[in-house]
Amino acid sequence: MTPAQQSAKAAEICRLAPVVPVLVIDDLAHARPLAEALVAGGLPALEVTLRTPVALDAIRVMSEVPGGVVGAGTLLTPADVKAAKQAGATFGVSPGATDRLIAACEDEGLPLLPGAATASEIMALLEKGYAVQKFVPAEQAGGAGFLRSIGSPIPQVKFCPTGGISLKIAPDYLALKNILCVGGSWVAPKDAMTKGDWAGITLLAAEAAALARSA
Repeated sequence: MTPAQQSAKAAEICRLAPVVPVLVIDDLAHARPLAEALVAGGLPALEVTLRTPVALDAIRVMSEVPGGVVGAGTLLTPADVKAAKQAGATFGVSPGATDRLIAACEDEGLPLLPGAATASEIMALLEKGYAVQKFVPAEQAGGAGFLRSIGSPIPQVKFCPTGGISLKIAPDYLALKNILCVGGSWVAPKDAMTKGDWAGITLLAAEAAALARSA
């Protein structure tokens, strides 16, 4: 799968909803009800970060939930890519991009949403064929203002910004023409997962799913 093909698939996934939940799952028992709650609220694309020991198993479980499109976040190495694909991930997200990581995604046929934070990084990824990228860490790297500005000289690239984004400021990003969606963790608060408040998470998801976007 070429970078251009990966970006085409990533664009499809990003357009499923205005928000992609960024999920850190510590308890495997939370995986299925969490996925069901988010999908029920209108957020089908789910990014499970590979930051916990149960992350890969969570991807396996969540991939079985009807309507869910589950991906793996925080891909750092070719081994991460291979493990994510074997676990059932249908897309991958990385905080940056290396030649080895990109080659692994091509070899495994895993659509990658590669991370960038500067004009040079964005241009380098575009040169390789990635027209859809993750802008991270969004708020710390310049926020909506940076993305608005970069849209003029590099209009070919669409973004999914992630990092420090909340329900309050998400509309600032979604109003931009070069934004397909945003990534956010606010739709799945840790305390709600611990309490098993799946109905509350569904409400948060529905609120996020109702956000308007321009792209």
